[in-house]
Amino acid sequence: MPASDPIIHLGHVNKWFGSFHVLKDIDLDVARGERIVIAGPSGSGKSTLIRCINRLEEHQEGTIVVDGVTLTDDVKAVEKIRREVGMVFQQFNLFPHLTVVENLMLAPQWVLGLSRAEAEERAAQQLKRVHIGEQALKYPGQLSGGQQQRVAIARAMCMRPRIILFDEPTSALDPEMVKEVLDVMIELAGGGMTCWWSPTKWNSRRPSPTGSCSWTRARSSSRRRRENSSPTRGTSGRGRS
Repeated sequence: MPASDPIIHLGHVNKWFGSFHVLKDIDLDVARGERIVIAGPSGSGKSTLIRCINRLEEHQEGTIVVDGVTLTDDVKAVEKIRREVGMVFQQFNLFPHLTVVENLMLAPQWVLGLSRAEAEERAAQQLKRVHIGEQALKYPGQLSGGQQQRVAIARAMCMRPRIILFDEPTSALDPEMVKEVLDVMIELAGGGMTCWWSPTKWNSRRPSPTGSCSWTRARSSSRRRRENSSPTRGTSGRGRS
């Protein structure tokens, strides 16, 4: 796929939950290495949109292309995308009966076929990257919420994805824990990875994973459950006001 082509392309994407039209004619291109924010209140379709990108939700109409692969019902295509797209959820979704390092080793071993030693080495590298290497042998219940979310970020990075999606990763955290997670996200974004962040609340004066943003309104927005609640896009590049 030429480097000039978008790494994520959404063309006239539509999705319904029953009679509710949650995504309506979404058109969006994301460049390689771009860092974007799709902001909006609860119910505006942010999480649904982000989950469609790795087929956790199926869209009914339109086209989604991720790194040159068109998302359809083709299981092999979906598996390929999920290997290349990391996702960090609002809830940490860590296995409570496994240690931190064991949580990180699962996917590299089962999906990528790494040996236990290789997976353990990769897990240690990513834990060090998010500044909690000393917590490797603890269980998730022994960590703070901010530490657990950093483990979740490290778990996603163990797959060495080309794209990482953050679905409201700080909304379940106490205010004092938000900064430590944002600091890790900022470091990742500074490394040139394509990053997509979907927060419920947005403060443009606060440092964020997108760096310095110019704001544009998405060309097409998801249908709202509230009036005047359409998602807004911020990018690391220059945009139209």
